[in-house]
Amino acid sequence: MSIINSDSAPKAVGAYPHARKVGNLLFLSGVGPRTAGSDSNDSGVPGLKLDHNGNQLEFNFEAQVHAVFDNVKKVLESSGSSWDKLVDVTVFLVDMKRDFQTFNKIYAEYFKDNQPCRTTVAIDSLPTPIAIELKCIATV
Repeated sequence: MSIINSDSAPKAVGAYPHARKVGNLLFLSGVGPRTAGSDSNDSGVPGLKLDHNGNQLEFNFEAQVHAVFDNVKKVLESSGSSWDKLVDVTVFLVDMKRDFQTFNKIYAEYFKDNQPCRTTVAIDSLPTPIAIELKCIATV
């Protein structure tokens, strides 16, 4: 088993690696849309601008979806895998009613050829003010 951390992906918000390789399988920890190099909870989230009290001033879910896919791709590539080797994707949405249709539309654009298994779950919140997180399994 090997532990993998990617310099091109956002730093983990806890004591866990970006991914672990076991045999020819790669297990990604939860990946969000934060921009690599951003450590604060509100700056660095594409499509999100908060005031000093943490209230949303701007919100663009589509920007977060594209960013989370980009971050997953970075972790995969840093781990010796690639987008087309994804076999399972678990999606966590903070607001299923508001965001599912948009997510589903963008997801279909990214997964025209490779169609991994997918589960989408509604949750109350995530540790940072993001609206989406992905948990993925790929082959190497």
